[in-house]
Amino acid sequence: MNDASVVEVPEGGGGRLDIFLSQTMGKSRTAIQKMIKDGRMYIDEKKIMRGSFPVVSGMTIHVRSSFDTPGQSTKKHGTHFSDQLISSKEPIRILAETDAYMVVSKPAGMLVHATDAEETGTLAEWLLKMYPALESVGDHPKRPGIVHRLDKDASGVLIIAKTQPMYEHLKKQFQRRTVEKQYVVLAHGVIPADHDTISFPIDRGKEGRMVSRPELDPLKLKHVRYRQPGKDANTEFWVTRRFQHYTLLEVRIHSGRTHQIRVHLFAYNHPVVGDALYGQKKNVRKRAVPLNRLFLHAQTLCFLDFDGKKQCVTDPLPSSLIEYLAYLE
Repeated sequence: MNDASVVEVPEGGGGRLDIFLSQTMGKSRTAIQKMIKDGRMYIDEKKIMRGSFPVVSGMTIHVRSSFDTPGQSTKKHGTHFSDQLISSKEPIRILAETDAYMVVSKPAGMLVHATDAEETGTLAEWLLKMYPALESVGDHPKRPGIVHRLDKDASGVLIIAKTQPMYEHLKKQFQRRTVEKQYVVLAHGVIPADHDTISFPIDRGKEGRMVSRPELDPLKLKHVRYRQPGKDANTEFWVTRRFQHYTLLEVRIHSGRTHQIRVHLFAYNHPVVGDALYGQKKNVRKRAVPLNRLFLHAQTLCFLDFDGKKQCVTDPLPSSLIEYLAYLE
C-alpha cells in the first residue's frame, strides 16, 4: 500500500475517526469523510469505511494515496512469517531488532513457552526454529532469550534477548521494575473513575488460579482489620472510552504478578472482556457481547538498551479487537 500519510494517535487522543483526522490533518470533515468513503483509510492493514469508527491511543492510521491500486499490502508494522509453528490466526511479527535483542508481537492464543504439560506451538518453539543460537541464551533452554511473559490469551509486545549479556541486562530491569509496560484493556461495566490504582495483594488460590481481595469484605460488609494474604501488586488505569456496558482502559502495572491485570480487575468488579478464567460472573454473562479472545493487549514496552538509551516499542491493536470496538459503537 502506498501511503499518502501516516497518522499516529497520541496518548490521550482518539474519538471518531473523521473528527480526529480532520483536526490532525487540517482538512474539512467533509473531505475526510470522502476519503473514508473512497476506501483510503487503513488501521492495522484493515480498510475502515466508517467515519464514526473509534480510534484510540496507540493506533496507526494509514491514509492511502488516491492512485493506489487495490490488492497491495504493506509490511510497515513489522516482518510477517507465513511458516508458523502455531495455530493462531494472527502471525508472529518482529517489531524491532538489533544484534542484542528483538521485540516481537505475540498473537493471542499462543503460550510463550511450554509448561510441565509439554505443550507445542509455543513462541519458544518458533524462536528456536528461526534463531537456533538462542538455545544458549537465558536461564533455561526451553525459554530461549525469554525475559518476561504474556498470558496465553493476551497479545502484544514481548522482548527477547539475543545474547546472554543482554539477557542479564534486561533481567535486572524487570527485577527492579524499571521496565514500563502499557496495556489496552476492555473491562465489563462502566467504571465511573477516570483514573484509579488497584493495590489489592495477589495470592494463589486453592484451585491454582490467582486471587485478590479488596479491603472491603462484601460478605461481612465491614472493613477487614487484618492484612489480606498475598504479594503486593499495583495496577494503575486511565479510562480512554466508555461504552454502554464496557469501559476501555489504558493500564500500567507497577509489579509483575501472574494474571495481575485480570485478577485485579475481577476483584475490582470489572473483569476483562473475554476472560474465561476470571470473568464468569452472572451479571457479566447476561449482557456480554461474544469475543473469541481476551481483550488484553500489551501495546507498549519501554526499556534501556546497553547505552542507557530509552527504547519504546509499540504494537497497534490487532484487527480483531479494533473490529470488536467498532461493533460496540
